[in-house]
Amino acid sequence: MRDLAKLPKAHLHLHFTGSMRVPTLRDLAAGHGVRLPSALTDGDPLRVPADERGWFRFQRLYDAARACVRSEADMRRLVDEAAADDAAEGSRRLEIQVDPTSYAPFVGGLTPAVEIVLDAARAASAAHDVEVAVVVAASRMRHPLDARTLARLAARYAGDGPGEVVGFGLSNDERRGDTAEFAAAFRIARRAGLASVPHGGELLGPAHVRDVVDALHPDRLGHGVRAGEDPALLAELVEREVALEVCPASNVGLGVYPDTAAVPLRPLVEAGARVALGADDPLLFSSRLLDQYVAAREVHGFTDAELADLARSSVRASRASDRTKRRMLSGVDDWLVAPDPAGAPLSSASHPSAG
Repeated sequence: MRDLAKLPKAHLHLHFTGSMRVPTLRDLAAGHGVRLPSALTDGDPLRVPADERGWFRFQRLYDAARACVRSEADMRRLVDEAAADDAAEGSRRLEIQVDPTSYAPFVGGLTPAVEIVLDAARAASAAHDVEVAVVVAASRMRHPLDARTLARLAARYAGDGPGEVVGFGLSNDERRGDTAEFAAAFRIARRAGLASVPHGGELLGPAHVRDVVDALHPDRLGHGVRAGEDPALLAELVEREVALEVCPASNVGLGVYPDTAAVPLRPLVEAGARVALGADDPLLFSSRLLDQYVAAREVHGFTDAELADLARSSVRASRASDRTKRRMLSGVDDWLVAPDPAGAPLSSASHPSAG
């Protein structure tokens, strides 16, 4: 079997605070005098039921970690370490998601918070040989007018390269807020050329995915895994080429599925969905991007050729430049035709990267 850490891939679903290393969290907590819940530092993946009580526990832990990020230096450290960790796992493109609202009070406002993350992304890209772009995300827990403010701010820094904003998202508990009320913010983002990348279809099923699709016109769905419960809806997403940012560790950690084997990764792929595997919040779920590919191989039985197709799917779903995509897709081809330590090399003729 080929080394999955050497498979070029794009990482499209990683949250800023949730990307944090546990030792970094301990350092920041000690430096700021914050007492942490043991569940954040014990190394065990979070497991909660898929109900409001479970989400409350998840959010309480996430908020405790976020409360430790209180300075420009802290923010820069998180971006740099996220890029380093991704690069070590074969990621050549990271589109990290951040809601700057929580960090703004410590650095002088929303604009400085965004600019710090973007500048750190440029520096990390150069240091670790991975393109780091940014998705600015609003929260369902805040007023839709706040989302419009963030969309306007995101639009000012729109681009497709390292240290630029490539998308606008909507995160937090899918059961909160009225999706349609956030449509105006997404219109602002789309006019600036940003990808629409709201969360949907993890905690709630196909009806919620339909609401998100109709109101926010996503280019990618954060999670979207439960769209498969409605074959007609899934077929529509396939036809529209709406990518699904599938995060198996999150699905299990939040109680959506009982274990990794139950995550419908293969049915989604076989239906033609453009799937990009993501880690979501490694800090809480103790599982990074590479682990998702390992699970696809070891739990779902994906061959190297199928894993290469997953990597290609992630590249195509990214907002990288055409030049970057061509380079990454060529790297996937090279990985696949390299000799397999366990057997003969596969031919690339039946697995072209064109498209």
